[in-house]
Amino acid sequence: MDNTGDLIQALRPVLAELDRLGVRYCVGGSIASSLHGAGRSTLDVDLAAELNETTALTLARGLEREFYVSQVGVRDAVRRKACFNLIHLGTSFKVDIFVSKDRPFDHSVLNRATLVSLDDNDTLSARITSAEDIILLKLEWYRLGNETSERQWDDVTRVGKVYGDRLDQPYLRQWAKELGVADLLERLLENIGRQ
Repeated sequence: MDNTGDLIQALRPVLAELDRLGVRYCVGGSIASSLHGAGRSTLDVDLAAELNETTALTLARGLEREFYVSQVGVRDAVRRKACFNLIHLGTSFKVDIFVSKDRPFDHSVLNRATLVSLDDNDTLSARITSAEDIILLKLEWYRLGNETSERQWDDVTRVGKVYGDRLDQPYLRQWAKELGVADLLERLLENIGRQ
């Protein structure tokens, strides 16, 4: 993973504030897929969090000295259960906070996330989305993007190949059906020879 120093510098205060507020979170997106074997450089980090308007605005206020953050954007994201951005002033690294949609799947993702060191020196650990859940989330994004993102498909293929037979296929199939991506999962499993 490139830009690890900037990632650590930008993510450390966000995680500290989430922990202080007692907010459950997990890191997903390209950071999680990189940690699961589909490495690529990135200038942002995706983080899912169980936020309501009070905790989201408290988070934003707690970070406003180190980050650019729009209070209006935070309120709107909480209302729509969408995403708001934090831009770290020291590094320009972007932290995208995805407000939990509060679906059973979202709770499962947070429950299954595990604590992982983000660098070789163990200076920062974070709860990371499981391999199965990163596959499911990226398949969902792939579907929402009209199945045109080669990057999303490449990420799930690489994670799938790295994990192979260690993937929990019953779990994948259960949630893929719920998320409306069962056909994409079967295509992926066929492509990586794991059907």
